[in-house]
Amino acid sequence: MDRAELTNEQVLKRDIPWEHYMSTKLISGTCLQLLRRYDHKPENQRSQLLDEDGPAYVRVFLNILRSISKEETVEYVLALIDDMLTTNPKRSALFYEKSLSDEDIYEPFLSQLLWKGNWFVQEKSCKILTHIISARPKLQNGMLQNGEASNSKSKLTSIHDVLRGLVDWLCSQLRSPTHPNCSVPTAIHCLSALLREAYVRTLFVQADGVKLLIPLISPASTQQSIQLLYETCLCIWLLSFYDAAVDYLSTTRVMPRLVEVVKGSTKEKVVRVVVMSFRNLLAKGAFAAQMIDLGLPQIVQNLKAQAWTDEDLLDALNQLEVGLKDNLKKLSSFEKYKQQVLLGHLDWSPMHKDPSFWRENINNFEENDFQILRVLMTVIDTSTDTTALAVACYDLSQFLQYHPSGRIVVADLKAKDRVMKLMNHDNAEVRKNALLCVQRLFLGAKYASFLQA
Repeated sequence: MDRAELTNEQVLKRDIPWEHYMSTKLISGTCLQLLRRYDHKPENQRSQLLDEDGPAYVRVFLNILRSISKEETVEYVLALIDDMLTTNPKRSALFYEKSLSDEDIYEPFLSQLLWKGNWFVQEKSCKILTHIISARPKLQNGMLQNGEASNSKSKLTSIHDVLRGLVDWLCSQLRSPTHPNCSVPTAIHCLSALLREAYVRTLFVQADGVKLLIPLISPASTQQSIQLLYETCLCIWLLSFYDAAVDYLSTTRVMPRLVEVVKGSTKEKVVRVVVMSFRNLLAKGAFAAQMIDLGLPQIVQNLKAQAWTDEDLLDALNQLEVGLKDNLKKLSSFEKYKQQVLLGHLDWSPMHKDPSFWRENINNFEENDFQILRVLMTVIDTSTDTTALAVACYDLSQFLQYHPSGRIVVADLKAKDRVMKLMNHDNAEVRKNALLCVQRLFLGAKYASFLQA
């Protein structure tokens, strides 16, 4: 069988020759006794044994991984540990019992991970390490999490070395997956737990890992892809607490991708973690303006109208709504205008007919390859709102008047025929502003004051 496709259930059906290992002195008689009581026993019986003598079993498992290199046996012991921790994650605390303070609890798994053996061994080592690291006690009285004193010269593997090795491996799986279907979900699953630690966030940014998350943020449909999306967005939320990661995120397309996800997702946990990420990023850098550009205020209104039950999500939506409103008030007149256009909410607000607005902001219309003009043309082509059509034609005529290359730019957009169609519109205001726009397009700014009169 392809070892990449092995399951715990298949591995745990094996009969391991423990007696042979004892006769060759690879395990002790005590180890053999413990294994006989535990191996191939029902889950409730194994659970009772772990309650009674958990640290002893952890020591047995660690010793086997150090002493025996036979692949089938390594896989078997890793499957036993994985099964133990999956059944009851609180068992991870067994690795930190005082009786194991002399054990290097990380090294056997880190060695298996970095050895680059088969995928089953790597995946189990990674998941077990993540379980154990996440369960370690906080620093107290100068003691490190694996029982090593901070000033100790012990040769126990330091937690920093473990985390560095683990983060490097996780990033390598995202860059060049060992397993075509499992590497990325496994790496993201582990990162979504490990990035809760500040030091892991630092390592992840240093390893240039942030950019590896961005392509994974896209609307999902299957249960498996929804879980991957949720855990990826959870990673983004955790990184939003770290300034260096936020700085990097500001150079990526993370915001448009998150907006697309939140617009299309009905899974409450996905929406919650994305909205909480928005809330964290709102006050940082240019994210607020970007959110408004992408129409997030209206999206938040739509989300609030849905029947969510998660209190954290409801609180985050309310906070995000308030934050976006505050930021809208702070935006410059051009940014407000830009929001009107991008959201399609065109009306006769004062700025449209304010000459100083056009003089001061005309160069801003060049942003993103004249994005605002392209959106105005879309309004002219598709809108059924007569006010929006009239304002769009008027704004286009103002651009023609105030921009030195206005006629060339508008001609490149093939605007003439598109606007001329509106000269026969049923609405008089639309006809009037379409005519003004066409006249300025043909005659140029030189005659603007005459035409305006």
